[in-house]
Amino acid sequence: MANILEMIGAKIRLYRTAKQWTQEQLAEAIGSTGSYVGQLERGEKNVRVQTLTKIAEALEISIFALLEHDHEEFLYSKQWVWDSLTLILQQSEGKQRKIYRVLREMLADEDD
Repeated sequence: MANILEMIGAKIRLYRTAKQWTQEQLAEAIGSTGSYVGQLERGEKNVRVQTLTKIAEALEISIFALLEHDHEEFLYSKQWVWDSLTLILQQSEGKQRKIYRVLREMLADEDD
């Protein structure tokens, strides 16, 4: 199972990409660098509560949204789902979009 830093990082990335922001845009909003945001998203850096607060405010979410995981219980019970999501989130936004298009096309073919 992914460690807590990886889980928080994945959630930061989910909320950042939902806002259609780059790492650099989030970094600017919190007074940091894009490389630091990338390290946080990959779970490579320990994150301070003050930084999480800045991130939550910039993304217009509650800090608890970055920490809670009750509604994601199925992800943790199915390791392959979490691993797949984590793998996709580690890719560039361009690759993520390509993966989504391929997946959508594969599933559409099954309906035929």
